[in-house]
Amino acid sequence: MAVTIKNAADCVACGSCVDACPQEVLKVEDAVEIVSADDCVSCGLCADACPVDVLEVD
Repeated sequence: MAVTIKNAADCVACGSCVDACPQEVLKVEDAVEIVSADDCVSCGLCADACPVDVLEVD
């Protein structure tokens, strides 16, 4: 189980997901990117923090 990007085109690059992630799995430049999926603990904090529903946790 890990975080996945389901609507990358909808990302507004606000950084809320990055701030919420305790494992530093994500980064945002023009849009959200998963930089270390193996470190994801599937807590769901990033998906909860996303204001435009771009992320989901399996």
